[in-house]
Amino acid sequence: MDNDNLVRMANRIADFFQTMPDHTEAVQGVAEHLRKFWEPRMRRALLSHIDAAGTGGDGGGVHPLVREAVSAYRTELA
Repeated sequence: MDNDNLVRMANRIADFFQTMPDHTEAVQGVAEHLRKFWEPRMRRALLSHIDAAGTGGDGGGVHPLVREAVSAYRTELA
């Protein structure tokens, strides 16, 4: 999988859920969408990309809401 494309798609999901007034619900929504609609190979590639980027800088270009969802729901997404 192309990491740039995965990041772009994940960021679009985060852009949608970011408009929700409840931040916790937005994080859950991102995680649930990734779990339901992304195949395991895509999720693993995104997790690897986020892990490789580390916590510094822009996090590999991944939207903060995606990083938060991955951190909070990593077990369900792995």
